[in-house]
Amino acid sequence: MTRLFLLLVPLLLSACATAPPSTEGTRGFFWGLLDGAVAPIAFVLSLFSETIAVYAVPNSGGWYDFGFLLGLTCWAGAGAAANKRSR
Repeated sequence: MTRLFLLLVPLLLSACATAPPSTEGTRGFFWGLLDGAVAPIAFVLSLFSETIAVYAVPNSGGWYDFGFLLGLTCWAGAGAAANKRSR
């Protein structure tokens, strides 16, 4: 029961969090694509700097997310191609 309680309390508290509303001029699909492509590098740099973030907030929502995921797949696709070439 204690484990369940320790799991549910943070979950319920995080459910209250809200993202800032998107505003005019926020990042859209192409910025998401670029941010996704540099996300692994930004992650490493974010460990050493508080001014660098992996994900842009505020953004335009779904289109930014879609571009971000496509940008991340660039890394996975390049790794698969390199693996195929090395065999």
